[in-house]
Amino acid sequence: MGIIVITCFKPKQNMDSELLDVIRDHMPVLRKEGLVTDRECIVMKSKNGNIIEVFEWKSNDAINDAHKNKNVLLLWERFEKVCDYQSLSCIEESKLLFPGFEPVNI
Repeated sequence: MGIIVITCFKPKQNMDSELLDVIRDHMPVLRKEGLVTDRECIVMKSKNGNIIEVFEWKSNDAINDAHKNKNVLLLWERFEKVCDYQSLSCIEESKLLFPGFEPVNI
């Protein structure tokens, strides 16, 4: 059974465009490595500029495998250069009953 995750990325100063470049590569790399399902990934932006990505891992094993996968680790290094990881609770909209976000086309 798959596992749907919500990831939050806070772009480092003046790195918004670079973060979007890495996000564009995120699902293709994970799919090529067989770690995520074919479910469409959703990318959106919060009012404070954080980028939120929702996608589905194939399984807990896939998540564990990602932490040992050379191509995924290289991708995650790119993320670390352009953003800081945030919890969903850092997003103001998450406190609303029905939060809304700006769609991001990747």
